[in-house]
Amino acid sequence: MGSDFGKLIREGQTVLGIEFGSTRIKGVLIDDKGTPIASGSHEWENSLIDGIWTYSLDEVKEGLQDCYRDLAENVKKEIGEELTSFKAIGISAMMHGYLAFDENDNQLAQFRTWRNTITEEASEKLTEVFHFHIPQRWSIAHLYQAILNGEEHVPQVRFFTTLAGYVHWVLTGQKVLGIGDVSGMFPIDSSINDYDEKMLDQFDALVADKGFPWKIREILPKVLSAGEDAGTLTEEGALFLDPSGKLKAGIPLCPPEGDAGTGMAATNAVAKRTGNVSAGTSIFSMVVLEKPLSELYPEIDMVTTPDGAPVAMVHCNNGTSDLNAWVNLFGEFANACGHKISISDLYSVLYNKALEGDDDCGGILTYGFFSGEHNVGMEEGRPLVVRKPDNHFNLANFMRANLFTSLGVLKIGADILEKEQVKVDRIMGHGGFFKTPVVGQQVLAACMNAPVSVMETAGEGGAWGIALLAAYLVNKKDGESLGDYLEKEIFGGNVGSSIDPKPEDVKGFNEFMKRYKAGLPIERAAIDQIR
Repeated sequence: MGSDFGKLIREGQTVLGIEFGSTRIKGVLIDDKGTPIASGSHEWENSLIDGIWTYSLDEVKEGLQDCYRDLAENVKKEIGEELTSFKAIGISAMMHGYLAFDENDNQLAQFRTWRNTITEEASEKLTEVFHFHIPQRWSIAHLYQAILNGEEHVPQVRFFTTLAGYVHWVLTGQKVLGIGDVSGMFPIDSSINDYDEKMLDQFDALVADKGFPWKIREILPKVLSAGEDAGTLTEEGALFLDPSGKLKAGIPLCPPEGDAGTGMAATNAVAKRTGNVSAGTSIFSMVVLEKPLSELYPEIDMVTTPDGAPVAMVHCNNGTSDLNAWVNLFGEFANACGHKISISDLYSVLYNKALEGDDDCGGILTYGFFSGEHNVGMEEGRPLVVRKPDNHFNLANFMRANLFTSLGVLKIGADILEKEQVKVDRIMGHGGFFKTPVVGQQVLAACMNAPVSVMETAGEGGAWGIALLAAYLVNKKDGESLGDYLEKEIFGGNVGSSIDPKPEDVKGFNEFMKRYKAGLPIERAAIDQIR
């Protein structure tokens, strides 16, 4: 197989995907079947400068080049070949945020990442005007907040975009963006796979008195769906990516995408009635809808798949941080008793113990809020355990309650989708919550009341997902949808190991959630009183 990969690399028949995550930039090289050949990475971290979470564009350039250099060195070392060309390239990055440029392509303000919560006034006003939920992290909220702040750079803006859109622009000269990433900038009309025309007009009317020399349509990137032509690598772009000069220009690039879209591709969850849940230190779910929701819900963000289908996203700041803290505490106890136990065995023992607990966790209530959680109105977090003296307090129920509470805020969003009669045939789970076999799947199935699958390939991450979207650009058959391509050419019908929800678990989770919702004032009091 190594020699086969070498031939593909020499002939420029591999596909490259690069994703800019919050703490790591990763590059993955694949063949036409999606098989990973090699990878490279660069570690980086955002900075808090003048109250804004940001990365400099120098850091973006250096990180991209170091990631590519690491990939090239790994290919040379492991396969004995030089990287000089690819069949296609894809660029992805964390969604949302604000990168603004003037008519001479000069950056006008610090890159404001998704992590910033400095646009509350703009978020609330735009949500009211559009009657469409605009989260604080969305690009249009950042632009409107800059307008409300009277920031001097705003009249000079001639283009603003996301991180993926910026890197793609540098590599190709094209001011375009994949529809999934765009849907975290400004609302999308999935009937036309473009910006919502009514809301564009509403925004222009909202700022008309400012007299800006631009209309909102003129400064947003062009919307592209998966499989559409997004330009080719220029000579300047090739040197930007590979300063050694070995990389050739002319390589096609797929539309740049956000990390939510690449997560959907990497989990084969782009078809209607499918979804995925990423569960780790934070948790979010994405469910592909057959039709838009009937009304606005502040708990749910409306985004799209990379090919434009409407997606209901529930984003939770808190996931397994408190659960992990308890597991570590039990590990300390075991070590203090002279029992050395590996971290994987520790998780396995404690997670599996949860399956022995009462369906409703024996009346135990926990909150794993390390940080604030906007969907339940908490601006800070206070991890809590609360119980009545006569509750069935044992290890099994305690662990079960901590697993349930990790998905508590997600469940609130899932209940809204159930009320909207959203049908889900399959949920794909990925992330640390599912590393112990069966347990995380069974708990999520109870939460979502839907079958949950886990595949080994989901661990390849967003860089693999954007590589698959780049492969779709150059390998798709005429008229072949993204969903069909992934199903047939990449996943081959494999849905991984699937677990159906158990009626008793679903009932138990619902009972737990009654206590969870009723007890939120306890969390509120803890935030107010424990300073």
